[in-house]
Amino acid sequence: MKVSEIAIAGDTPGIEWRMPVVTFEGGSASAPKVYIQAALHANELPGTALIHFLCARLREAEARGDILGEITIVPQANPIGLAQSHFGEMQGRFELGSRTNFNREFPLVALAERESLLEDFSRLTATNRLKRTLLHLALGADLVLDLHCDDESVQYAYIDEVFWPDAADLASALEMEAVFLSDGESTAFEEAVGYAFKRRGGEKLKRVTDKLAVTLELRGTRDVYPQMARKDADGLWRFLASRGVVADPAVSLAAYRGPAVPLDNIEMIRAAEPGTVLFHRNVGERIETGDLLAEIVTRPGMDDVTIEVRAARPGLIATRTSDRFVRRGGDLMKIVCNERTSANRKPGTLED
Repeated sequence: MKVSEIAIAGDTPGIEWRMPVVTFEGGSASAPKVYIQAALHANELPGTALIHFLCARLREAEARGDILGEITIVPQANPIGLAQSHFGEMQGRFELGSRTNFNREFPLVALAERESLLEDFSRLTATNRLKRTLLHLALGADLVLDLHCDDESVQYAYIDEVFWPDAADLASALEMEAVFLSDGESTAFEEAVGYAFKRRGGEKLKRVTDKLAVTLELRGTRDVYPQMARKDADGLWRFLASRGVVADPAVSLAAYRGPAVPLDNIEMIRAAEPGTVLFHRNVGERIETGDLLAEIVTRPGMDDVTIEVRAARPGLIATRTSDRFVRRGGDLMKIVCNERTSANRKPGTLED
């Protein structure tokens, strides 16, 4: 195992961010190269916990000579967000200076243009240097996994339609409860990698089988427990074994049987009015049309001031907010449905 550091110069005198990178060298030139990062949203830590246990297993494999493909890991991919604290709470999703989501506005370049990401580096802000550095690292790999989590959530993944159903082995290995098939139309990290992987020789491929870029949502922000992290690390190990990155002949994956639906099938439940949320259903539950999902108490203590939130169609509750007071229009839940929802969704991500 090799440990190096990447230095990101700050935007004010005396500031520099240092980001550790872990590399396991592969023993086979034909094996896929892998890039894994966690905590790009710095306060999303289930992926960092997973990596802690995965690296322990990889060190054992390295000692046996069982690592075939090069594996590059960035355990905490956002030292800038990690240092942002406002009134005692880490602000790891948005860069405070520009108010930009750390997982948006990645450059969209073809794979052949990878080195252009590092041009004019000294003129870039620290956040843009970080983004270009991470993207440059990722585009040197074949399999790219960006580890995130949701608020309160089942385990699911965002996978571009061009990588499906070939990526079903990843869903099976991690026993995911749902897969969201994305359209690849945003500037999020995983979709920027996918943008490069899909463009070859000036053409946009409709299906890609030799590469993969995916966002894994490892349950909720507070689901950081040793037993969960070990289970997820074991799942990721099974995926690496199935792709020939590590040697483990004992690994055999069953077919993935969970739902895999396009983003147009995700029902976004939002608050019609501000108030205190009383949830009646939990994540992972299946619901039917008309089921009571939540109540919003708009004026506590008054009469007839409770708004019922009911399911418009059947589905699986994939996520819900951890906030118990919501603003008008605030996200309450994501429901995985078997049919296209009535929402007029714009291309790209479901949330900012």
